[in-house]
Amino acid sequence: MRKLKLQVQMTIDGFVSGPNDELDWMTHAWDEEQMKFVTDLHDTIDTILMGRKMTAGFTGYWENVVDNQPDSPEHAFAKLMVDTPKVVFSKTQKEIPGRNVITENGDLVTAVNALKAKPGKDMIVYGGAGFVTSLIENNLVDELYLFINPITIGNGKSIFNGRKPFTLLDSKQYKSGIVINKYSPAV
Repeated sequence: MRKLKLQVQMTIDGFVSGPNDELDWMTHAWDEEQMKFVTDLHDTIDTILMGRKMTAGFTGYWENVVDNQPDSPEHAFAKLMVDTPKVVFSKTQKEIPGRNVITENGDLVTAVNALKAKPGKDMIVYGGAGFVTSLIENNLVDELYLFINPITIGNGKSIFNGRKPFTLLDSKQYKSGIVINKYSPAV
């Protein structure tokens, strides 16, 4: 069975965005080693899961890099993001624009478990906050990669509601100040 992996940027105080979805706190000064980690993680997957609210920004950003910034250091990674099939979960929209995007309107647990049962590589979810919270609450995430940025913001959106135990599998610090902690749900 395929795993669902979560990759998410987070502040030291546990927020994935500001109260109004601000992301201006993220550390973008990644070194080659950190970019290699992200690329290697992406090599283990063949499907991206997303919530509807973050899809336009995500697909728009990466498609713009591919189409208009051939000299960008992000170009090769952007091509991976654009070319990878994306399943976008929405309760309100039947179709969502973007390359390699399909929309899933069914029950979250049923749909994710059906995707996990299909042959192929693992899957990854990048967000948004409410969607990720639902995945965690329904015990659908198998591995968490928390990119802890060296900043606090005091208030914002969290992906965790209530108590849930996890097991730390790995931790690595990068020159950017980001620490990547890999967890699995504790059994």
